Amino acid sequence: MFGTSDIRGTVGDDVTATLALSVGRAVASEGYDRVVVGRDVRESGDALLDALTAGLRECGADVLEAGVVPTPTVARAVPWTNADAGIVVTASHNPAPDNGFKLWSATGRAFDPEQCETIGARIERDEYDLGAWNEYGSIESLDDAPDRHATALRDAVSIDDPPTVALDIGNGTGGITARVLADLGCDVVTVNGHRDGRFPGRPSESTRETLSDLSSLVEATDADVGIAHDGDADRMLAVDDTGTFVPEDVLMALFARDVATDGDVVAAPVDTSIVVDDALAAVGASVSRTRVGDVFVADRARRPDVVFGGEPSGAWIWPTETLCPDGPLAACKLVELVADRGPLSSLVADVETYPIHRRSVEVTEKAAVMDRVRERVCDRYTDISTIDGVYADVGDGWILLRASGTEPVVRITVEARAKPRAEQLTTDAVTILEDAIAASP
Repeated sequence: MFGTSDIRGTVGDDVTATLALSVGRAVASEGYDRVVVGRDVRESGDALLDALTAGLRECGADVLEAGVVPTPTVARAVPWTNADAGIVVTASHNPAPDNGFKLWSATGRAFDPEQCETIGARIERDEYDLGAWNEYGSIESLDDAPDRHATALRDAVSIDDPPTVALDIGNGTGGITARVLADLGCDVVTVNGHRDGRFPGRPSESTRETLSDLSSLVEATDADVGIAHDGDADRMLAVDDTGTFVPEDVLMALFARDVATDGDVVAAPVDTSIVVDDALAAVGASVSRTRVGDVFVADRARRPDVVFGGEPSGAWIWPTETLCPDGPLAACKLVELVADRGPLSSLVADVETYPIHRRSVEVTEKAAVMDRVRERVCDRYTDISTIDGVYADVGDGWILLRASGTEPVVRITVEARAKPRAEQLTTDAVTILEDAIAASP
């Protein structure tokens, strides 16, 4: 039912009001007595939020309703209000026909797999602690959540020479970024700024391919930096002052190097480029790799020596601020970096990159195939990690084969410091996977 830390699927098939009701009932029945809820801009969100709220209250939970807000606003509001949990009705960067539910713990960190499994098991059993007529939970509006989030963003940065910023809100909930940057003195120009759950301007997911409008806006306005959010604004990606897309791993290296000093640690998943390791080595810091998923990065970020965490997907975490990926916070941090250090294009040019290859292969029996992949990788290489899939460090590069948590595919990621080596390792990884699939009984 759950992916890494949420439920997503097509509305009417996988995600229904009945499921929303069950999620609410299960969360309240597990003892989460005070719950912050909100939703993104998707047209199905209104009805799903009503059903979710009904399920929570029916089993005795008090509900604090934040309305249509960014996912990080809800996540931050959980500890602010001394709530026990938070739930956002969102499919994050998925397309318009989808919706879902993302759950947040009392610390503002996403539910971990064990918490999700407990909720999912209760839903499967259809086992709820339904209240009597006089035991329903209350509901109140949490109208100040966006203002409190905006205040936290303004307080998190200091911008002495505000630049011009082009912002692609993606028709989602990320308008708070424009508001805060304008408050900080930036000249902000926007595209796809009106809320529309059909995402008419571009797909909800921000990628190199979907940000052509943002690149054009930067070029047309001579903006110093371009920033983009996905539909629920938990992610942030960027284009530089020339309108060129900034690779996600390079963006992570810039953020990590900006905050880390000698002895510090940055949390990042196993599919993170070694450009981050190189950037941190220059300042005496290091990378601690985790399973793929912001919940695992956030869990590692709770350690006192971790000063930053991130995923190449565009999820960035500053643990002294919050344990949730906060796209508007990342936007403010990037603008601060550009204001302090100069043109983003120059900063990007200072980061040496290496050939990295990514591909996905459709697989029906993922678990069995990955067992055979693990055997073959262990037979071939010596420096192995199996925290998430199978990762092999070969000195001048690495390979990773891991099963997707949400799709019937195995993902291959390969990186090396030289192009011929990357091509060789890719061929080796593909061969390993094909042999494992062919060996299926």
